[in-house]
Amino acid sequence: MTSSVKKANQEQQGSCCGVVSRLIKYLPILTVLLALFVGFDQIMHKFYIFDQNMLQQVALRNMEQYGNDTHAMITNIAADLDKEYPGHIRLKEEWVFNNAGGAMGSMWILHGSLTEYVIIFGTPVGTEGHTGRYLADDYFIILEGEQWAYAAGELTREEYKPGEMHLLPRWKVQQYKIPEHAWALEYARGWIPLMLPFGFFDTFFSTVDFITLFHTIRLYATAIIGELLKGKI
Repeated sequence: MTSSVKKANQEQQGSCCGVVSRLIKYLPILTVLLALFVGFDQIMHKFYIFDQNMLQQVALRNMEQYGNDTHAMITNIAADLDKEYPGHIRLKEEWVFNNAGGAMGSMWILHGSLTEYVIIFGTPVGTEGHTGRYLADDYFIILEGEQWAYAAGELTREEYKPGEMHLLPRWKVQQYKIPEHAWALEYARGWIPLMLPFGFFDTFFSTVDFITLFHTIRLYATAIIGELLKGKI
């Protein structure tokens, strides 16, 4: 074996030993972080304040009353939710685009915290894409239009129409489509910050729309800070 090959082998062995030693060094920290993650995951439900069935009832009530006026329906849903959950609903109507998983729509953030969010989401022109895979449960209550979805291996699609609720359980994934137009009341509960990389990825590698990204972060960060000041995680 030549000296150069021996030297390369020694450098490779030294590099591997260095990686192992660094992993061992940080193992206690990683163990603590994992324990905190698992522990908080077990008690996270205690910090939820929203109920998906209540959200659906509010949606159905306003759909019946304002079914012919989309804007009135949406704004009155927000007002009714503010009565049900006083102090936790953002009534100022500020819309931003959302590009994620190849799909595009616009959203109004009604509530944002570390463990939950409630938004109005939809599009008047249709879209489709990847749902994302999250450590959170996502409830999609159709207000107008319809949504189609299916999981890998399913040969027929699921169809969700006005008043119906589409549940995407944590760690599950689907392809979905809004064939023409739809608006929905969407509620997610779980590790909300871990959903953000999926929500921001298309901005960096597709749309490059940093103005929308700025306003999205501004709205969500403002909502989180406001909820933390109220003791809501």
